[in-house]
Amino acid sequence: MQADANIADSLRHRASQAPDRVAMRCPGRGAYDIALTYGELDARSDAIAAGLAARGIARGQRVVVMVRPTPEFFLLMFALFRLGAVPVLVDPGIDKRALRQCLDEAQPQAFIGIPLAMFAKALLGWAKSARLRITTGRRAWCADTTLADIENEGTRTSRDFDATSPDDIAAILFTSGSTGVPKGVVYRHRHFIAQIDMLRTAFGIEPGGVDLPTFPPFALFDPALGLTSIIPDMDPTRPAEADPRKLHAAIKRFGVTQLFGSPALMRVLADHGEPLDGVMRVTSAGAPVPADVVAKILQLLPDGAQLWTPYGATECLPVAVIEGRELLTLRERTESGAGTCVGRPVEGNVVRIIAITDEAIENWADAREVPAGVVGEITVAGPSTTDVYFNREAQTRLAKIRETTTNGDARIVHRMGDLGYFDREGRLWFCGRKSQRVVVDAATTLCTEQVEPVFNTHPDVARTALVGVPRAAADAGLQLSRGDNGQLRHARSEAGMSPVLCVELRQGVAESEWPRIEAELRRMADGFVHTAKVARFIRYPRKFPVDIRHNAKIGREKLATWAAKQPGEGSST
Repeated sequence: MQADANIADSLRHRASQAPDRVAMRCPGRGAYDIALTYGELDARSDAIAAGLAARGIARGQRVVVMVRPTPEFFLLMFALFRLGAVPVLVDPGIDKRALRQCLDEAQPQAFIGIPLAMFAKALLGWAKSARLRITTGRRAWCADTTLADIENEGTRTSRDFDATSPDDIAAILFTSGSTGVPKGVVYRHRHFIAQIDMLRTAFGIEPGGVDLPTFPPFALFDPALGLTSIIPDMDPTRPAEADPRKLHAAIKRFGVTQLFGSPALMRVLADHGEPLDGVMRVTSAGAPVPADVVAKILQLLPDGAQLWTPYGATECLPVAVIEGRELLTLRERTESGAGTCVGRPVEGNVVRIIAITDEAIENWADAREVPAGVVGEITVAGPSTTDVYFNREAQTRLAKIRETTTNGDARIVHRMGDLGYFDREGRLWFCGRKSQRVVVDAATTLCTEQVEPVFNTHPDVARTALVGVPRAAADAGLQLSRGDNGQLRHARSEAGMSPVLCVELRQGVAESEWPRIEAELRRMADGFVHTAKVARFIRYPRKFPVDIRHNAKIGREKLATWAAKQPGEGSST
């Protein structure tokens, strides 16, 4: 097999070099009483791969994995990579109808899950194509066998696996569905290997560190990077509810040197205020990290430590990176409506900005690049850029562009679905999702990340969300329809949309204060040409809906539906 053809090969190399080094520690019935060395992780995942092969799971076959971030999850993932089978990962917290659709689209040959997932599969008819059902439970309830039995069988079975190639499908990772029904992103083995190399280079990662990855899939990279993973004692689907005391206990006990967390988890640590002793590298992604959170985290880190906010997506990661200190120097520009700077492209990526369109672009020759300073759609071509969605031809056509380089090589350009621009220093600025832009009229388009930060500076405001709602039918001539995520979608017309700012007040601010706050927000809006276009401010009575993966992306589609139903100017409920 080609060296490092997939992540499991990287694990094997690390295991041969340092078999007794701890690869990961996981919380169990006691406090972190489960540890796997590189040697154990390699040998046990090898046995599971052999057991699965004995049950008929072969290279290229798809396997749904619904397992919490326990040793079983990591053992399974490395086993499937080694076998050449294709793990299918879907966030279990998404809408149940969307979840069933994703599982049906994947057409898996096997289903592996915790007992609750196996029960739900049987009750709700998930993944009927799966002929083999395996549970991580002690007994084979709603399943054909247990993972423990599979591993035991594998220890007595021949382990001659077919080699994988870089272009073989390695996994299908479904997006979070924050702006629609989740899509299955097809990862090939070369994409994962490229991600490892790009992360190592971008952040200067050296073997021997101790990582606290609060987003479990990122822990799969750690063995290849020579790191020890400390799996946090938290619900990874609710980072905003993580207990900072447990995170700090793990940091201190195991000498954590780096951690990854969503902006919601960064907020938890920032508000807790305890120094992050020994942590020399923090990365946060999933949504823009608020400047006040960046500033607080930097104050909590030791001298010489770095806070990185990489930009990317499930389809392509990392795209660009910026360090927290540089980000803070641009804070005033962000709060004046410039957008959020996401840094410079990672080495190997070609990032370009094209004119905004909702239509498919088949060939790069048909795309129109825009000059620096002009907002357009962000595109990227690079070694980690994925090329297709599984069983979603229409979405693939909308998101992918074929290009022939000057060298005659063919490559895929991914349309990020994000709006942004390059400044004169070559830095990339993020202005918001293309699908969430508000087209006011033929000459005016408002972007969420160029509007919301202006108002987020108000001391009584927790956060804001720009949405577009229909004007009066006689004025706008807009049609309401249901999008593929079941949310209200507004068909754009030349008459445009009415820009509305939904406002979530800080905890403890009385509802009676809203008239004052609304008047102050209007005065703030009048300070800039683009924010002056906001037609209305509405107080949202609860916390904003957010994505299930990072708890950081605001559910603006849901807010738009809600806002469209609110009566009268200045409505507050």
